[in-house]
Amino acid sequence: MCISSIKYTFNRLVSFFLYILPSQILTSIDMKLFKKMTFAILFVTVIATTFQCASSKVVATQFEQDTPFNIKPVAFQEWYAGIKIGTTGLNVFLPLTNVDQNVTIDSIYFRNLKGKLQEKGEKYIATLQNTTKGYTFKKSERPADYPFMLQDYECVISYIENGVTKYYKITQLNEVAGTYYENGPPSLYLKSASSGMATLDDDED
Repeated sequence: MCISSIKYTFNRLVSFFLYILPSQILTSIDMKLFKKMTFAILFVTVIATTFQCASSKVVATQFEQDTPFNIKPVAFQEWYAGIKIGTTGLNVFLPLTNVDQNVTIDSIYFRNLKGKLQEKGEKYIATLQNTTKGYTFKKSERPADYPFMLQDYECVISYIENGVTKYYKITQLNEVAGTYYENGPPSLYLKSASSGMATLDDDED
């Protein structure tokens, strides 16, 4: 609700009260006090409506109970970039098997960040970058339009099945040792072990 709309609604509300209240009551009411009371009522109404709309974005999402694929234990790691880059983020490793042909794995929501999941063998990997600069990892603030309220070790994955976007909540991620990118993170986590970074490729299935 914009400021002009609030002013218009306020003036209409004052006119309405002036119309319905008996003249005897109006003469006994201080007009300045009356307008303050009216504005207070309008203010509370606007705040309540805004809060309700914001809350509905989170509540409206229905999580799937079952998925058309199998999910193995999910891992993540913090990453740090060199001084010239000066940023941090997270790599998330999502092992999936038996993915139906009519399913496309889409995105992941984790620690107030969102990123595309990209396939590498039987794993899907997302490289998430923090929204603020820094040399030590710090969880990003939750954006106002972020659709989920999650604990630190919870994530949501989105996938498209027969043209319909669906969401599945994972309640436990396992943290592994962090890694360092001198020149910033690659678009996909494909660096070889010779670079000194863990890849998790040797994990047992």
